Amino acid sequence: MSDTWDRLLTGHPEAPKEFLISVELYISNTAGAALRKPLIRKPKRDSAATAVNEDNRLREKSSWLSLNRGLNGIGQWRSATCKLSEEGERCFLNIYVDESILYQTIYLHLLNQTDIRQADSSLFFRKDCISVYCITGQRWSSSHSTEPIYLQFFNSDSCSLWLALLKSYAIPEIYGRWFFPTDGGSYRMWRQINMSVVQGRNLGMAGTNHGSNMELSMEAEATDFDISCELHLNDILCGRTTVKKGMGLIDWHESFIFTDLPPFESLDIFVWREKRVSKPAILGSVQIALNNFRRGDSIEGWFPVVQGGSIINDTQVGELRLKIRVDEEVILPHSVYSGLLTTFNSRNFLEWMADFENKLKLKSISTQLMCVAIAKDVIIEQVQEFASREVNGGTSAPHQTLFRGNTILTKVMELCMSWYGKPFLEASIGNVLRRLCVEKVAIEVDPMRSGGKSAKDVERGVDQLIYWCQEFWNQIYSVRRECPNELRKLFETIRMLVEQRYRPESSSAELTWDLPKQSVSAFCFLRFIVPAILHPHLFGLCPGLPSVPVKRSLTLIAKVIQSLANLNASAQKEVYMRGVKDFLRDSLPAMVDYLIVVSTPIGDPYSFNPEEAVNRHNRLNVVNSLRQRANAMSILDREAISVTPHLLDVPRHLAIITSAVIRNSKQFHAQSTHQADPILEEFRAKCSEVEEQALLRVSQLATSISVDCTQQTKVHDYPSSPTSPSEKMPSPPILTSSGRWDQRKITRPSTAPPPSGSSDSRHGFSPDSSVDLTPLAFTNSPFESHQPKVNQSPQMVHMKAPLTDSVPSLGANNDTRQHPAEGLGDVSDDLGKPKRGLLKGVFRR
Repeated sequence: MSDTWDRLLTGHPEAPKEFLISVELYISNTAGAALRKPLIRKPKRDSAATAVNEDNRLREKSSWLSLNRGLNGIGQWRSATCKLSEEGERCFLNIYVDESILYQTIYLHLLNQTDIRQADSSLFFRKDCISVYCITGQRWSSSHSTEPIYLQFFNSDSCSLWLALLKSYAIPEIYGRWFFPTDGGSYRMWRQINMSVVQGRNLGMAGTNHGSNMELSMEAEATDFDISCELHLNDILCGRTTVKKGMGLIDWHESFIFTDLPPFESLDIFVWREKRVSKPAILGSVQIALNNFRRGDSIEGWFPVVQGGSIINDTQVGELRLKIRVDEEVILPHSVYSGLLTTFNSRNFLEWMADFENKLKLKSISTQLMCVAIAKDVIIEQVQEFASREVNGGTSAPHQTLFRGNTILTKVMELCMSWYGKPFLEASIGNVLRRLCVEKVAIEVDPMRSGGKSAKDVERGVDQLIYWCQEFWNQIYSVRRECPNELRKLFETIRMLVEQRYRPESSSAELTWDLPKQSVSAFCFLRFIVPAILHPHLFGLCPGLPSVPVKRSLTLIAKVIQSLANLNASAQKEVYMRGVKDFLRDSLPAMVDYLIVVSTPIGDPYSFNPEEAVNRHNRLNVVNSLRQRANAMSILDREAISVTPHLLDVPRHLAIITSAVIRNSKQFHAQSTHQADPILEEFRAKCSEVEEQALLRVSQLATSISVDCTQQTKVHDYPSSPTSPSEKMPSPPILTSSGRWDQRKITRPSTAPPPSGSSDSRHGFSPDSSVDLTPLAFTNSPFESHQPKVNQSPQMVHMKAPLTDSVPSLGANNDTRQHPAEGLGDVSDDLGKPKRGLLKGVFRR
């Protein structure tokens, strides 16, 4: 695929300096009040009717909790145009509404890369949204708004590409630039939180604990309220659950992934209660200190929901069952991983995955391994090779069970379908599935489960089942040609291997004639489309678990669609399912055609859809600009930008793999009784080399800061032109909302690695260890020429912070956030010259 992009990019010698794209922009009522009304207005009677309908809908559906409480009230999505303009070292993002009204201007060159990240779909129940967090001084706003900017793009490809484009103009979190001037720094940081809100219990029950006695009280109207949760990271709303009835054990099973995060401190979960006729109120909250979590480990348990009050009189009002994983990785330059990559490339990545899962019991890095293979453009080739070995390797499994078990091949195929096929899955069943959920369709055809309904009602249920199966199948079949070419190649490989392995013979021709097509359906339907129908919330097709009646409807539809994919219209074990036999028989020819189409690659994936030429041209402009700008950057700055065309961060994936192998290999060796595997030992040794290099760089930087801070506390008159890293300016001033420059302490977060020489592993640090450090300030601010000279002694900060000098946020609210230029390296200075004013221009939210 990279060769294709290289070929398409020819003829673009000059990178464009301006980009345009149409988006949907979220505008809260608070911000929208400052904008003039659109020129075209509906008649008053229509507006009034609409207002009445909206009001009735709110009252009927009890939908207060679905409104954006944390986003300054109810808002609206409006069509907008984003114009990105590059002017020298500065970059501006102008956002226009109603084609001509300038809503906001974002100064991208003042932002951190962590200020620009993908918004969780649960915020608005919309996909492909980007959130931009900025404060006064980092933007101009016609409405004087302090809320984040939320932009929705029209497809996932545009969203990912513009996310990389916007981040390329922001400031990466890089440390120790003077130690490794060739690389542009010592290392960079990456953080992610994986969280699942699983269940809730006793929510709404207040209890006061006095020794061993627990006094419980239940409100009289306990069954007349709904419950939902809001997730706040560093005091910023970042996700919310769906609304559930507040009675008994509440099942959510909703997962959230917050990635590319700034230094985090706390995660607060606010539990909201809503009664049908009253305004929602906070029932209680769960406060989680993220710095206390061991990095890379999943923690699951019941967390108390506490109602606000004094520290002594806090009242528990229920529990939430949560599963949390906190990741925080030091990412080194790509060259440091060269030895590890050489070992990795010596085998098929599926073989590594098999060894990690079977021998190291490590199942959490399959996606990381696959991403490395995708970035190297070898994934299709290696999956094809592995599939050939599995099919032709003399397996004794009968053809009826081919590809039905859970093997490394089937797991990787599922990962590939998820990676390449999300838009295809959405086009196949997304709209129909959501329509069924919204209409709350309840289908039942089993007389034993119909609750005493008459035979005529059961018969109507069969007709209803056939209707919805037809709706699903019509949509699935209509988009068959949109199947990604990568999946087509994999499906073709499976089909051809089975054809060669099970050639029809005269005695078994009837048994094996459909086997190649059935092997394709074993992946496309059994492991992709049908599971998405059964569990749509796990595939991002709808928010939250479907209700029990809707879930039963989806189960029946999935059984019928899977029977059709098996190419057997008579294989209905249940008597009550025989009513769909005619539907299956009539749809079989279309299913055969479907399986042939999705398993036949196309020559040029860009030629069959000419109307996409304009969009393709715009994408090429963005890709071309990213590549040309990256060539002029230092190594770490360049690697902080996702690599086109796959938009992957290979060093980050290698860092995650390294940390996981180091953690699990120690436990493996402690419990192992058999002879060591030389291949795994070599890979582990390469991981240890990378780990040692990471600890060396972090320790080197921390030691320098500690020594420098000790020297600075003894000096009251600083030289105006420091000539070495140990001669630095004091903590820099920051620009306040009033426009004045202020001198403040800058703190550092708790991170994973322990000090050099510690017996603890990098991810098993002691929370009680502390290092007296102050942050590095490496960037030249755009306001540098306007900064007053500071001649003060810096303030020492004592943090429980082993080895890294990133700056934490301050528990910011919507008005105050961490400034983007924290702890970053010299971007514009000549790396070979002594630096002047290294600590000038460091900001803080």
